Amino acid sequence: MLKPNMKLSLPIALGAMLLASCAADNGPGIEYMPDMYRGPAVEAYVDYGQDPYYFGEDKAREQRNTPSTRTAPAGTIAWSADPVKAQYNFPYPYANDTTGYARAGRELFSPIPMTKENVDKGKEIYDKFCQHCHGEKGDGDGKVVSVGGHPPPTAYSGPLKDLPEGKMFHTLTYGKGMMGSHAGQLTKEERWTVIQYVKYLQNGGKMPGEGAAPADSTANK
Repeated sequence: MLKPNMKLSLPIALGAMLLASCAADNGPGIEYMPDMYRGPAVEAYVDYGQDPYYFGEDKAREQRNTPSTRTAPAGTIAWSADPVKAQYNFPYPYANDTTGYARAGRELFSPIPMTKENVDKGKEIYDKFCQHCHGEKGDGDGKVVSVGGHPPPTAYSGPLKDLPEGKMFHTLTYGKGMMGSHAGQLTKEERWTVIQYVKYLQNGGKMPGEGAAPADSTANK
């Protein structure tokens, strides 16, 4: 049997616990072992290193300032779940020199078919990344030229009318002359896609073998 003082202290203890667990702001009240509820946030790409208590502050600080991620080994090819698009992950085999440029023009061909759908997709990319210099119709009269006074690029309907698609891709990949590389802005698939629209402009705004232009130069505006 409980003694009288124990009979009194037990309800008081239970009542105190219940009151402690309640809060006017609907908060959690008193938390026991809060680290069990909310673990400390960990910053991505940071190596938190060894415990400074055991290894010293200098060693811990050195490790914290060292990124935990590592770059992929040379020659690594990214995996693709789509076998059709796996080809875009292969390394580019042509060097950034005149020989590589010439070889690309002879040996490199687009894996994307010349269709109205792909031309329209290419136009969307062209309007975002190319039109400001090359102009709406590829005449080299974009706003960077007409307003900014930048030297105009060669027109697609002129000296670049017969430029091979392999050389276009090489130029987009590495850059050439006043044009910088676009490999950081466009994936390989996007580079090949925009080339379909450039080929369309080379042909006077017409699909090869057709007299009518399927992609309106004023569309999507």
